[in-house]
Amino acid sequence: MVTMKILIVSDTHGRHENLMRVLREEEPLDMLIHCGDTEGGEDWIRTHTQCMSVPIVKGNNDFFSRLPSELELDICGHHVFITHGHGYGVSMGIERLEEEAHYRKADIVMFGHIHRPVIMHEDGLWMINPGSLSYPRQEGHRPTYMVMSIEEGVDPVFELKQL
Repeated sequence: MVTMKILIVSDTHGRHENLMRVLREEEPLDMLIHCGDTEGGEDWIRTHTQCMSVPIVKGNNDFFSRLPSELELDICGHHVFITHGHGYGVSMGIERLEEEAHYRKADIVMFGHIHRPVIMHEDGLWMINPGSLSYPRQEGHRPTYMVMSIEEGVDPVFELKQL
């Protein structure tokens, strides 16, 4: 079995210094997933990583962006739903997003917007938010990101990391 190493980030807001540091520390990677609010930085992100696959969704601050609002991917047999989360009211709670993920038969839902990390596993669904590399809002205000190790037929492993 092949294990993939996937970097999950969100809410970089056009500030790339911390992302560059993370890339230096974590590469090589199989994929980089960005959960929105690049603020025009998507081309920069794609050209500064060695990853061939860089799915990015549109956040509420990605004005005029042509990025998709949502993506669904199959990664190593796991169905992954990616959205920024503002359209599901995640600032007020994650229940609507959880309901949508179940409707889409997702195994993993990744979102951003709240600038606070989340790792929850309930009813067969992983709910993942890497926090923010630029403007963290959780206690301590340390920039955060996640690394997911994933392979077919095995539960994914999520590691929350701080700068």
